[in-house]
Amino acid sequence: MLLPLTVLVFVVALLLLALSGWYAARSRLVDDRLLLVGAVLELGVLVQAVVALVHLGSVPGDDAETATFAAYALTLPFLPPVAVFLSLKEKTRWSMGVVAVAAFAVAVMTARLQQIWNLGG
Repeated sequence: MLLPLTVLVFVVALLLLALSGWYAARSRLVDDRLLLVGAVLELGVLVQAVVALVHLGSVPGDDAETATFAAYALTLPFLPPVAVFLSLKEKTRWSMGVVAVAAFAVAVMTARLQQIWNLGG
């Protein structure tokens, strides 16, 4: 895993979390700024998934850790677009809650990917 990429994805996910929380507090709907941050997050997650799957054979730990690593790497790219799609369909302030939860999940899962990768020391 590439630590700078992991940090970038983590920071952008937290930025999306903060931005969607701010939008929810102000009862704002999705706009271009939020979509741009979501697109940057999606690009980072896609690159991270490709890197993770290329290095899947090098994952330290047992088969359970490898399976968890692969599951997280394959699941992460689906979270941002699904959350943004749902927020576009839902026209209330709670749509930003969906984006915030997805951004939080991306941050946690990215940190867990790095944690599994660092098991080898």
